[in-house]
Amino acid sequence: MNKTELVNAIAKKTGQTATSVGETLSAFEAVVTEAVAGGDKVQLPGFLTFDRADRAARTGRNPATGKEISIPASTVPRVKAGKTFKDAVGS
Repeated sequence: MNKTELVNAIAKKTGQTATSVGETLSAFEAVVTEAVAGGDKVQLPGFLTFDRADRAARTGRNPATGKEISIPASTVPRVKAGKTFKDAVGS
């Protein structure tokens, strides 16, 4: 399901216009992105948790040459599924 299909499905379920749902979804994306980029955690209990994780610097290998390379430390986004969501998908 792509974003357009998601917007249309939500619009159908809620009776709202697709335009309104699209604006709401875009606002949701922006708010979550800003919060996580600022170091906050966004939790939707039972569904998803959005946060960020710090990765330590490490040594890796170039798969093409086998040569060791230095991989710098980084901060990456992380999304974890909640229990209710996991149970629904896993059953």
